[in-house]
Amino acid sequence: MATKRMTPGFSDQVMGLVKSLRTDAPDCVASGVVDMSTGMLLSYETVDNHPPEVLDLLAGATLDLFQGRTVVMIEDVFKERRGVQSDNHFFQEILVNSENLTHLFVRMTEQQDVVAVVVCRKSVNVGMLFAQVRRVVREYRL
Repeated sequence: MATKRMTPGFSDQVMGLVKSLRTDAPDCVASGVVDMSTGMLLSYETVDNHPPEVLDLLAGATLDLFQGRTVVMIEDVFKERRGVQSDNHFFQEILVNSENLTHLFVRMTEQQDVVAVVVCRKSVNVGMLFAQVRRVVREYRL
């Protein structure tokens, strides 16, 4: 399992990633970074005020999406069948559409327990959303 580099610049990198996602993702209304190993929302930016309890739940919901018990079981079955010995996870990106919004969750390449979250208006061009978010995530390589 990858470990986070706790260099003095890590916090600055996370805040820069959040800011870039918020600015570069089309129709973006919020962005954030979740550390699934600690269960913490490391940083976020949003155009609206949200109740603190909703923000507190974001990290847990992200963990459930990527590493919930059933998801891990599915990954383990596929790893066993394919003879994969890696600790890397299969689920790298998850797109969720709610009634009014589109939520994109992207696992960081270097640190599999860090997930970038982008929330956009539902009218977003999903192809452009993926392209922009992937570009920003590649730039930050957390």
